[in-house]
Amino acid sequence: MTTLTSLPTSAAAASSAAKAASASSTASSSSSSATPSLNYNDFISLLVTQLQNQDPTQPMDPTQMVTQLATISEVGQAVQTNTTLGSMLTSNSLSQAEQLIGQTITSADGSVSGSVASVTVNTSGSTATLTSGQQVQLTNGVTIGS
Repeated sequence: MTTLTSLPTSAAAASSAAKAASASSTASSSSSSATPSLNYNDFISLLVTQLQNQDPTQPMDPTQMVTQLATISEVGQAVQTNTTLGSMLTSNSLSQAEQLIGQTITSADGSVSGSVASVTVNTSGSTATLTSGQQVQLTNGVTIGS
């Protein structure tokens, strides 16, 4: 995505793009501790801003324009692929959780054991609720079966 900054722009467009990137980075860093990065919508906004504010006496090179459009397409496909993979992982987790109901499990440390009544799947992992009401986090080391 570094080619985005190499496109000819006016000083106003560069300033707008820098402000947008800064605002995006600030929003990203405040919402998570991961390294700040531009998402698909930020990328599209920056490209449109560049196109709107480019110097009419020195328009963008057609080769650079095709390269930018190809990059937009690639980023869009990556976003779609990640969404599809996320759905597949969730579906797989739910299928595995369904197979645990009625099974006897023992926690990794051996302190909790019993028959699984239900399983909750969320972003932090899966948790089995036993018929006794106790909960077991489904992590490495959990034993399934007697």
